[in-house]
Formats: sequence, C-alpha cells, structure tokens
Amino acid sequence: MNQTIINTVTIVALATVAIILFMGLFNMFRGGNPNLSQTLMRARVIAQAVALVLILGALALFGTSHA
Repeated sequence: MNQTIINTVTIVALATVAIILFMGLFNMFRGGNPNLSQTLMRARVIAQAVALVLILGALALFGTSHA
C-alpha cells in the first residue's frame, strides 16, 4: 500500500510537470505569445518544486520497508 501511494504521487507529479513543459514548448515553437511561454516555464519550475516536495514527503512519511 505504501509503495502504491509513493508511485501514484510520483506519476502524478511528473505528469503535471511534463504537461506544463510541453504546453510551453508547443506555444514557443508555434510562435505564440512569448509572455505565455514565460508564464508556463515559471509554472513548470513551481510544479517541479512541488513535485520534489511531494515525492520527498511521501518517502519521509511512508519510507521504504525492507522486510
């Protein structure tokens, strides 16, 4: 159960970061609004920080059991 929670948190966090990254890249490559690209890249950095905190928090709470 604990490993499932850690895996789920990791997948959701990484998927969120990837979606924001690709949205920013898509906007940049199609020549869209540069301010939107900049905003999306800032959101990506924030999402990465949140992902890191969530993953480390899940590991700290549930740890890894060596049974």
